Amino acid sequence: MKKFLDKDFLLETPAAKKLYHEYAAKMPIIDYHCHINPRDIAEDKRYSTITEVWLGGDHYKWRQMRTCGFQESDITGSKDSDPYRTFEAWARTLPNLIGNPLYHWTYLELKNYFGVTEQLDASSAKRIYVKCNKALAKKSMSVRGIIDKSKVKLICTTDDPVDTLEWHDKIAADKKCKVKVLPAFRPDKAFNVDKKPFAGYIKTLEKVVGFRISKFADLLKALGERIEFFASKGCKVSDHGLDYAVYQEASEKELDAILAAGLKGKAIDVADGDKFRTAVLVYLAGEYAKRDWVMQLHYGCIRDNSSKMMASLGPDTGFDAVGDTRGAKALANLLDAFERKSTMPKVVLYSLNQNDNEIMGTIAGCFQTNGTFPQRIQVGSAWWFNDHKSGMEKQLKDLANLSALAGFVGMLTDSRSFLSYARHEYFRRILCNVIGKWVDRGEVIADYRTLGRIVQDISFNNANSYFGFGVK
Repeated sequence: MKKFLDKDFLLETPAAKKLYHEYAAKMPIIDYHCHINPRDIAEDKRYSTITEVWLGGDHYKWRQMRTCGFQESDITGSKDSDPYRTFEAWARTLPNLIGNPLYHWTYLELKNYFGVTEQLDASSAKRIYVKCNKALAKKSMSVRGIIDKSKVKLICTTDDPVDTLEWHDKIAADKKCKVKVLPAFRPDKAFNVDKKPFAGYIKTLEKVVGFRISKFADLLKALGERIEFFASKGCKVSDHGLDYAVYQEASEKELDAILAAGLKGKAIDVADGDKFRTAVLVYLAGEYAKRDWVMQLHYGCIRDNSSKMMASLGPDTGFDAVGDTRGAKALANLLDAFERKSTMPKVVLYSLNQNDNEIMGTIAGCFQTNGTFPQRIQVGSAWWFNDHKSGMEKQLKDLANLSALAGFVGMLTDSRSFLSYARHEYFRRILCNVIGKWVDRGEVIADYRTLGRIVQDISFNNANSYFGFGVK
C-alpha cells in the first residue's frame, strides 16, 4: 500500500516522478489571478490563529462544513466567535471529504507550512491547532514570509476600476518586499447595467474620473482613463466575470437608452443587458490590445442561489454553482467582433462548466492567425469547481487533444488565502502524472529534455512570457 502524501504523492509512474522531481518542483510561482488583499502584503500582515488565515474567507471550506451539518455560527460566526470552535468544525468535516480536493489541499498546506503530517480530525484538532498557532507566531510566517516560502515571484490581485491602487504603490516603494505585486483590471460593475448596484457604481466612477456619465461614449471614456491609470501602475491583466458568453449587436442610440434606464434603476431585460455587455467588452478588448494586456473571460457560474443566505452573508460566501451555459456561437461571435472591430488582444477563456472545454478549445483555434504571439487565445486552467484531480486531468487532456499543450499558461490560485500556493504543487504533480503516463504507455517519446522543458514552461515560463511580466 502506498503511503499517503509521500514524496511521490499523485505520481504513478517512473516518468511522472522524474518529470516532477527533476523539473517541475524547482520552478517558482507566478499567480496571475487571485483575490488576495494587497493591503495584507503591504502591511506584511501576521495571523494570530490558523483559523484566521485558513478559514477566514474560504468559501470552499464553508460550503463543505455546511454540507456536513455544521451551524453557520460554527462556520462564518462573528467577530466574537471562538476561533478554535471554527477550526474544530473543519477538523470534524475533513475526514468526510475523501475524494474532494479540499482533503488534499488541507494536508498539503499542513505539511508544507506547518510541518504537520498527522491526520486532522476531532481527536487531533486541539493539538494541531496549538502547533499551527505556534508556527504562525514565528517571524517567517508573516504574509510575506509565506509568499517567500512558497517561491512566489509575482502576484496579480483583482481590482475594480475605481480603486486608488494605494496599496500597490506602497508595495512597489518598499524595497524590503521581494514579491512583485501588480493590479488586474476587473470592470464587471461597469458593464452589468441590469444589476442593482449599477447606478450607484456609476456615481462612484463619476467622482473618480471627474465628469458626468450620461451617454455610452462617456462610460467608455471613463473606462479608458482608468485603464490608462492602471497601466501606469504596471497592470498587464484584465478579468471579466460573465454569467455566460454574450454577443448582441446594438446601435449607439440603443446603448444610450439602455444606460439611461440603468442609471435610473429601471428593470432591464436580458437582451438589452447582453447588448450593453457586448459593446463594453468589444471596446475594452481594443484598449487591452493597444497595451498588450491579457483579457481573461470567466463564465458559466450561476451566483448567489440562496436568496436567504445572500441577504444574510452577501456574495462570495459559498452559494454559487455551475451553470448550463448558452452559447458556443455567442463566444465565437464575440471573439470575431474583437478581431473585426479593433485588434484581438491575448485572451484566456474559462468556463465553470467543463462541458465547454471542447467548445473553448475549438473556438480558440479559429483566432490564432495573426502571428503576433503563439497561442494568443488560451483555454485557462480548470476553474473553481473543476480544480480537482479529475477536472485538471480532463482540462489538460482536452487541451492536448484540441490545441498545443506545450503553450499552456498553467495554474492560478483564484484564492483569498496565502496558503493556497500549495495548489500549484498539486497541479504540477497532476500535470507530470498525465504526461508521465503517456510516456510509460509509449504514447509520447521519452525525450526528457523536451518533456522537462514543457513541464517547466507550463509551470512558470509560459505565463511569464505570455503576460509580459519579465520576471527573472
